[in-house]
Amino acid sequence: MTASVPTIVATCGGLNPGRWTEAVYGPLLLHAIALAEVRGRAPRVAHLNTAGGDPRPIEGVELEAAREAGVSASHLRVFPHPNVDSVRSYLLEQDVVWVSGGSLANLLALWRLHGIDEALREAWQAGVVLAGGSAGAICWHTGGTTSSFGPDIAPLADGLGFVPFSLAVHWDSDAARRPVHSAAVASGQLTSGFALEEGVGVVYRGGAPQEPEYFVTERQGGRAYRIRAAVDAARRDAAEAGDGREIIGGHAAADNQESSLSAGSNKVAMDVVEPRLIA
Repeated sequence: MTASVPTIVATCGGLNPGRWTEAVYGPLLLHAIALAEVRGRAPRVAHLNTAGGDPRPIEGVELEAAREAGVSASHLRVFPHPNVDSVRSYLLEQDVVWVSGGSLANLLALWRLHGIDEALREAWQAGVVLAGGSAGAICWHTGGTTSSFGPDIAPLADGLGFVPFSLAVHWDSDAARRPVHSAAVASGQLTSGFALEEGVGVVYRGGAPQEPEYFVTERQGGRAYRIRAAVDAARRDAAEAGDGREIIGGHAAADNQESSLSAGSNKVAMDVVEPRLIA
């Protein structure tokens, strides 16, 4: 564990299709490893596939991808029971924890049952980079939207809360998420936060981050969005702009603002964020 400050990398990415192997570590996963600042040895990456039920077949694919990347990888399982004597000791020995997608609700319930949530918090504060994709990105936040409860998308406001924002994933590829997430932010069920398109990630640095450090994308044109309840957005933007910014439709106008989305009788302000390309 060598990151200079506590670091979280939340993404819509992870493994990418390989040319000669089934999969390779994608740029977003490799960026998380780079932030661990490992020198003189192979980085240690723990894969947590809790959200998908710890499927054994994917483990071989991940281990092969890790070997191709020069990484020493292993897995923490909870099915049928934890596979290590001490979850805390195991996590503290890692450089990066990568959490894969699946059921966000099941992931959170099982982590709390086994004390993995608190072990992860300690590891994060100690310099282990926490990262993941989809459910493995939302989990670090106050909440987000998920298909954990059935085919329909629903809000879940019970994330670990390591960062004080909500997160939406698959913003461009799953249209059903957008109205549900927007309505939940507008009503206050979810806190204001961010949305990620496929291949995009957000990086938080520091033990009590109040804003993201930056956003990254592994593909040209990938975008992220800041999503705020319109009333909150108006107050914040007006404060930042003084008297010089016009209030339009319940929120302050901004050069990079894409739209104000209706969510029932409320609205949310959605500002485009341009990530840095890392591919």
